Amino acid sequence: MINRRTFGKIAFASTSTALIANNSSFAIEPVKRTGKSLIKLSLAAYSFRKYLEFKGTNKPTMTLEQFAEYASEQGLGAIEPTSYYFPDTSKEFFPKYKAFCTKLGLDISGSAVGNNFCIPDAAKLKEQMTSVNDWVERCSILGCKTIRIFAGTIAKGDTEEKAKERCINAIGQACDYAAKFGVILALENHGGITASAEQILSIVKSINHPYFGVNLDTGNFHTADPYGDLAKLAPYAVTVQIKTEIQKAGQKKEDADLKKLVEILKAVNYRGYMALEYEADEEPKTGVPKALQELKKLVL
Repeated sequence: MINRRTFGKIAFASTSTALIANNSSFAIEPVKRTGKSLIKLSLAAYSFRKYLEFKGTNKPTMTLEQFAEYASEQGLGAIEPTSYYFPDTSKEFFPKYKAFCTKLGLDISGSAVGNNFCIPDAAKLKEQMTSVNDWVERCSILGCKTIRIFAGTIAKGDTEEKAKERCINAIGQACDYAAKFGVILALENHGGITASAEQILSIVKSINHPYFGVNLDTGNFHTADPYGDLAKLAPYAVTVQIKTEIQKAGQKKEDADLKKLVEILKAVNYRGYMALEYEADEEPKTGVPKALQELKKLVL
């Protein structure tokens, strides 16, 4: 894993890269794709959060191996085992889990790290960055092509502009480290300073890095026009979390128009994984198969 001395060298070398990215002339371009759209289905472990172990705080009734077997039984070719649910973070565990999934015909489409890059305290921010780097190493063993990361939330007494600047610099440094392992970091629209399309795009367009992109979460824009905002962000997507519900500003949750969501992806010629992240109230063992059945028809 990354040590303090290595981290310091990376942070020093990367700061200029991140700052240069703030210049609009270096703004990131939408992902260029050739060939027709190709959407590959995956299943996020978060869908079964009530069954899986969460950082040793509960008594699980499903293991990550059983989750993989479930996905295989559903006819899927990939899973997203979120970092929160790994019962073992030793280097020995990850190749074993990869081999287990490979024998089931499953790729590991990606993972996620619960980071906060807005933290004003330098020491605590460094801890967040070290955590992301550690998970880059672990996930590279699994064969992950992307890892979902988050921007974070504004601390009390801080300003959005300062939080955003720290976030941009931290992401730039994290991407430099991820590049060593061939892993792309995908910033998710996830509240905080990424609650709107305008907010997240202002960050995305400030980071011109070949190992950076967007994780498009279809359920996380609670704006007046979530579908329109998702369409604005879609050109930058390198991975997707699709949800069965959507919530407009000031309204209750409603069933998402899955066909419309897939059309948004096809319109930008998206090629990559789309992980079902099931959050609805219905029992996941009932709701997940139904959602997958519909999605399989739509991605053809």
